[in-house]
Amino acid sequence: MEFKTWFEEKVSLVDEYLQHIIEVKDNPQKIIYEAMNYSLLSGGKRLRPVLLLGAYEIFKEDLTEALPFAAAIEMIHTYSLIHDDLPAMDNDDYRRGKLTNHKKFGEANAILAGDALLNKAFETALDAALSGNSMNKIKALLIISQSSGTEGMIGGQVVDMEGPSKISSIEDLKYMYSLKTGALIKSSLVAGAVLGGAKKTEIKALETYGEKLGIAFQIKDDILDVTGTQEMLGKTIGSDAANNKITYLTFKSMEESKADVEKLTEEAIGSIKVFGSKAKYLLELAKYLTHREK
Repeated sequence: MEFKTWFEEKVSLVDEYLQHIIEVKDNPQKIIYEAMNYSLLSGGKRLRPVLLLGAYEIFKEDLTEALPFAAAIEMIHTYSLIHDDLPAMDNDDYRRGKLTNHKKFGEANAILAGDALLNKAFETALDAALSGNSMNKIKALLIISQSSGTEGMIGGQVVDMEGPSKISSIEDLKYMYSLKTGALIKSSLVAGAVLGGAKKTEIKALETYGEKLGIAFQIKDDILDVTGTQEMLGKTIGSDAANNKITYLTFKSMEESKADVEKLTEEAIGSIKVFGSKAKYLLELAKYLTHREK
């Protein structure tokens, strides 16, 4: 199977599963379901759930038990985007080619929609863990929850918001990236491996792959914020500069940044060669993500 077909199949599986997650009920709080689905079902790369499924697939073929966790990690990611776009944070008007959630439903409903998606993520994964009575499922959920909190995504967002007072070197910036972007990417892979019954050495290989890929992915985002277009990316371009944000290009030139993306991508690929042909799609995925134009 070609990589493109494999990737599209995984995205379709995730999209189909997400379609049935949030039931729209005709009750007084009906708007919250609409706001949640507005962002959750608006497309996107579905990178994190695909990474989870890709790691799981190295060890097991049937993806059924992994899908609830793939959906959960996408809900966590989507909630973070809703909150990132708020006026108190990045203050963006567009996401995935559409008005941001707060522009569509108002700030209060956007905040609550993000909160509800985070909660729904854990409802979904816990329900799957209980029905399967599997310790690996509990471990996977713990990994995902830790990567989403103060020592992961939220911690990185705090450092990012503090800006110059916390980021004065490229190492500081990489630390922030490893939490804000990298933690959820890495935990997608590790959770998938744990669900699949991987050994410690196998988990470590995927962990390294995720760490390298996460930073490369964010540097590429910094580059695209300068070189891309709103039509291509589906979000406001130049927002980093407009918000005086520190990015990789604050410390390195465009050419140096591109070279670092290449280096990190090759290191990521090298870390999973131990799996041979079983990891061929994750290998191609690293190249795809760091050479993308959107």
